[in-house]
Parts: sequence; structure tokens; C-alpha cells
Amino acid sequence: MFRRTFWFTAGAAAGVWATTKVNRKLKQLTPESLAAQAADKAIETGHKLKDFALDVREGMVRREAELGGALGLEAPVDQDLPVQRHWAVEAPGPAAHPNTYRTLPYKSNNRNEDH
Repeated sequence: MFRRTFWFTAGAAAGVWATTKVNRKLKQLTPESLAAQAADKAIETGHKLKDFALDVREGMVRREAELGGALGLEAPVDQDLPVQRHWAVEAPGPAAHPNTYRTLPYKSNNRNEDH
């Protein structure tokens, strides 16, 4: 009699445990739950990409500083030399039409032009 009670109780407990486990798994597979899991993964991936981009930017700045120091680009600039600015394209004037395209400057100092 005690043996039958033990096995009946063990079977009932196993049935309750299995039912609970299956119900949890079914709730995880609902469309709402899958959408929430996908959104969480997307947010996590976005954070990882942002961290990667920040690490790359930090490395670029560090390397540019190293190269600038090695090449002497951080030396003080001689104030007697004129500063010549090169514009790649001309800015449109105030009367420019919105559909007009910007053009290259007439006198280009670019030595890499096709001849």
C-alpha cells in the first residue's frame, strides 16, 4: 500500500513538472514572445556595434596622434606663410536654383587630373 502511494505521488509530481515545463516552452514560442526576443537581440547587437565603432574611432585617434607626432605635423605653424585653402567644389550662390548641380572650380590646382 505504501509502495503504491509512493509511485502514485511520484507520477503525479512528474506529470505536474512536465506540464509546467511544456507550458513554459509554449509561451516562449508565441509570436509576441518571439518578437520580444528578436527585439532584445537587435538591441544587444546594436550596442555591440556601437561599442565596436567607438573602439575603432578611439584607435584611429590614437594612431593619428602617433603618426602626427612621428611626422612632425603637430609642430607650430609658421605665421608668415599664407594659408591656401582648396575647395573641391564651389558652393552654390544665393540665387542658385535647387536643381542645379555644383561645378568644379575653373582654376583647379589638382595635379591628379586626367590629361
